[in-house]
Amino acid sequence: QVQLVESGGGLVQAGGSLRLSCAASGTFFSINAMGWYRQAPGKQRELVAAITSGGSTNYADYSVKGRFTISRDNAKNTVYLQMNSLKPEDTAVYYCNAEGFTVAGIVDYWGKGTLVTVSS
Repeated sequence: QVQLVESGGGLVQAGGSLRLSCAASGTFFSINAMGWYRQAPGKQRELVAAITSGGSTNYADYSVKGRFTISRDNAKNTVYLQMNSLKPEDTAVYYCNAEGFTVAGIVDYWGKGTLVTVSS
């Protein structure tokens, strides 16, 4: 089992910055890809960015490229999302996702989410 705990969300004014963190704990052999998703009110959950254990990154939405940066610390099984130049449309619940290799095989795990609110 893998537990994911997010932190770093909050209220920020447009143009400001936040850094989200997500730490994986539990019993597993390894954590493979990790990523951040978000779900705005009334919308479906969407991928924001993902990163492999080797550090390769993928940003799913052109609107966050150049503003958001995903990174990870494999020694701490932690993934980060640095969000700069935040816009009101970035307001959403941000969820951490991790692909864990456990005794049950390769399983996707989710955190409970952290709310990011960007005021105009």
